[in-house]
Amino acid sequence: MKEDTISAISTAIGSAGIGIVRMSGDKAIEIADKIFSRDLKKLPDKNFAVGQILDDDGGILDEAVVLVMRAPKSYTREDVVEIQSHGNSAILRKILRRTFELGARPAERGEFTKRAFLNGRLDLSQAQAVMDVIQAKTSAALTLAQEQLAGKTSKNFQDIRRELLELLAHIEAQIDFSEEDIADIEIESISRKVDEQIIKIKKILSAQSRYKILRDGLETAIIGKPNVGKSSLLNFLAETDRAIVTDIPGTTRDSIEEFITINDIPLKIIDTAGIRNSDNLVEKIGIDKSREIARQATLILALFDSSQPLTDEDKEIFSLINPSNSIILLTKSDLPTMTTAEDLKEFTDCAAISISTKKNTGFEEFNKAIADKFNEIDFEEYFSGGERELDILRRVEGHLEDVQKTIAAGMETDFISIDLRASLELLSELTGEEVTEDVIDEIFSKFCIGK
Repeated sequence: MKEDTISAISTAIGSAGIGIVRMSGDKAIEIADKIFSRDLKKLPDKNFAVGQILDDDGGILDEAVVLVMRAPKSYTREDVVEIQSHGNSAILRKILRRTFELGARPAERGEFTKRAFLNGRLDLSQAQAVMDVIQAKTSAALTLAQEQLAGKTSKNFQDIRRELLELLAHIEAQIDFSEEDIADIEIESISRKVDEQIIKIKKILSAQSRYKILRDGLETAIIGKPNVGKSSLLNFLAETDRAIVTDIPGTTRDSIEEFITINDIPLKIIDTAGIRNSDNLVEKIGIDKSREIARQATLILALFDSSQPLTDEDKEIFSLINPSNSIILLTKSDLPTMTTAEDLKEFTDCAAISISTKKNTGFEEFNKAIADKFNEIDFEEYFSGGERELDILRRVEGHLEDVQKTIAAGMETDFISIDLRASLELLSELTGEEVTEDVIDEIFSKFCIGK
């Protein structure tokens, strides 16, 4: 536990009804008491007082509510004080400056949560979930982040670690005390238990791409030839004039991104340049980029103008889509029809949905199609890990697969214990039981100041 007291503004900068300056450390209550008009030292734990924040001359900076949380019953397990003033950035900076003048120092990024981890209130996976709770864009992403913060992920890792630890302990007891009355553990039993843990890890790893969709949005490319209604669809879904809409072909020459939700399904919509043959160098670059985005997208919305006959430019679009990741939309259904869903069956097995952004028709069926695609994704197992954490899990998986290879080769149990011990050491890095200070600093440097 660090002895110095840290202080930071914990709310977003800008005008708001309330702004918060937070302090944590041995002198937090003492410093707050010196700048507050009421005695805080006798204030019961987890209680608040209403009064005035005073400057160094005793003048009133602002009226405020001050909340006192004494160690160890606080977020950091240190003395914590929150000063809740009006959310004026000038006032908050003055209050913050007063805390510095009286002995606090500026908090580093994520230092409050870092102290919660170092003081044993959170393990490392829970601490990392804090940022996901803050940044969650949908209720589904928020629910998963809250479950990790509550310790669901930690329990999964601890369960795997406990199973492997019991296995290793039994194997090493047999090796060290071979003459004692210790029941032999069968090789088949070792293999079965190791395989059970490999399956759990594979499930967690396979869920990461799915969780990334919840966190960052289902990467969705809108593709089609020029003037088919791509930008109109983006504007309609985003409920804003995000993209320029004209009758001039080639208006969109670069991709435009917008994050939206449909029935709490997160979509990162990418409006691409119209795909066609063009002699314009800038437009050609945009068209090449459109094709690349379509190849990389998780979901494709392929648009065809129902008020026009199919062209060679339309037919190129079919080469970029397949039924597993695409939804076909026949746009401009409010106009006389020249291309129908039946016409498209010659080129694709994807079902087509007729829509009109002007008349707001077809979107109930469209929303259901999005939900059907999204519901194919399983979010049961996940954890909010970065590349470091995923790499550790893959290495754990590798060591356990080496155990299976050792068993298959008929080698002694001594060799099995080597990989089991390596797996346990890596799992300890995930929960933070065995992790270097440099790694801790790197993780918390990604947090915002004040959290």
